[in-house]
Amino acid sequence: MNGLSQAETVESQFGPRAELYLQSAVHAQGEDLAHFAAMLAEDGAGSRVLDMGCGGGHMSFAAAPFVQEVVAYDLSPEMLSVVAHAAGDRGFGNLLTEQGEAEALPFEDASFDWVVSRFSAHHWTGWRAGLREAHRVMRPGGRGVFIDVVSPGAPALDTYLQTVEVLRDTSHVRDYSAGEWEAALAESGFMVQATRRHRLRMEFGTWIARMRTPEVMANAIRSLQAAVADPVRQHFAIEADGSFMIDVATFEVVRGF
Repeated sequence: MNGLSQAETVESQFGPRAELYLQSAVHAQGEDLAHFAAMLAEDGAGSRVLDMGCGGGHMSFAAAPFVQEVVAYDLSPEMLSVVAHAAGDRGFGNLLTEQGEAEALPFEDASFDWVVSRFSAHHWTGWRAGLREAHRVMRPGGRGVFIDVVSPGAPALDTYLQTVEVLRDTSHVRDYSAGEWEAALAESGFMVQATRRHRLRMEFGTWIARMRTPEVMANAIRSLQAAVADPVRQHFAIEADGSFMIDVATFEVVRGF
């Protein structure tokens, strides 16, 4: 056992890889990111935005041209340093960084017009606690966008997904199903206005290299891919080189008055 807490595990995994996540094409582009930018272009003027688990900062960068202020919030100081430097290079003087955990936001109640998160929540130890915190810091009538990999739901598919995720990245907690997301958001006080789904191809070599997955773990993933039943292989569209497809969902929410 390594004796690390979940927060320490996340930091040890992502801190040294911050620059890779800034440069990652999977994270820096996508229809979900483009749709979010379009939402803010239409309804973001004068807004204050919180990007929970900002990672390489791509949601923050998408928001900055359209809003008054963006707070890029993450557990990893090294990730935040990379984001702050990139924001300066891009001329985003309205982008601030703050370090901390999703489950205990250091912000006042109702202090943000928008709260967003992309590809972060599957690392939160207290997923529901993080959603409750997002609700707390959002003003009444505020809007939220939560984007993450989602489990297909069927047991065999779910087991495969969680297994390859944790073999690749030991800080992984869980990819939740769309139904679990919608229920948890409602329980946290949000009204879900829309759920959007899309598929995302993960190129195996790049996916492994970005997390610097140890060879023994990468080999275990490839062995599992070779042994899975056809329904699993077909759903994830596993290719000869190990590349595959994952399901991603975007949940658009509002906080009632």
